[in-house]
Amino acid sequence: MIFRQLFDQDTSTYTYLLADMQTKQGVIIDSVQQNSDRDIQLIHELDLTLQYCFETHVHADHITNAHVFMDKFGARMVLSKHAKLTTDSLLMQVEQGDTMMIGAHRIDVHETPGHTNTCLTYVVNHHNNPLAFTGDALLVRGCGRTDFQSGSATTLYRSVHEQIYTLPNHTIIYPGHDYCGHRQTTVLEEKRFNPRLNLDISKKAFIGIMDNLPLAIPSQMDKIVSSNLRGGRPVILNPE
Repeated sequence: MIFRQLFDQDTSTYTYLLADMQTKQGVIIDSVQQNSDRDIQLIHELDLTLQYCFETHVHADHITNAHVFMDKFGARMVLSKHAKLTTDSLLMQVEQGDTMMIGAHRIDVHETPGHTNTCLTYVVNHHNNPLAFTGDALLVRGCGRTDFQSGSATTLYRSVHEQIYTLPNHTIIYPGHDYCGHRQTTVLEEKRFNPRLNLDISKKAFIGIMDNLPLAIPSQMDKIVSSNLRGGRPVILNPE
């Protein structure tokens, strides 16, 4: 399998590019609009046929580049069925248990709400070495906040324990962000060492942690979310 982990310095966002070695069918996960040229160049250099633009959730801190990939490559944007999308027909809304293929590789959809109500984890079953792209649901030694976009600490606790921690312990987790220089982790590591979500942390304790995080609301969140519901296309304001 072709695999690239890419990084956006401004938002500490990871973007992932995966493709089948034989068919060159590919998927990009959590693209960032300002990195459009970089990602398009890499897709061309690797001679990939981009099939899908996966979104792990409706982002509030950056704008997706999905609409560019839809227009340029005919790729389909993939997002949770709970997102109220306002984009064109090249979209695919998915739910728990759905599967997609890129060449010989199966990708399973796990609903992991809590950071937002649209959060998904994509699990790639690669030669019995599963890879989980968890977005903001589970980070390396952390997790996404739960105080906006229908977030819920109770729901996130359940999602992580039921949908991520039930994966094999050797599953490699690739997060949506990292702010400390980490690139990946495993299910077993997070069960043992995650200071918010290790197996010794009760749901009550987790809720207490999340309810007391001193976090500011992302700037221009409403505009960014509205754009992401259009696949990253500019928001059209109603005339005065």
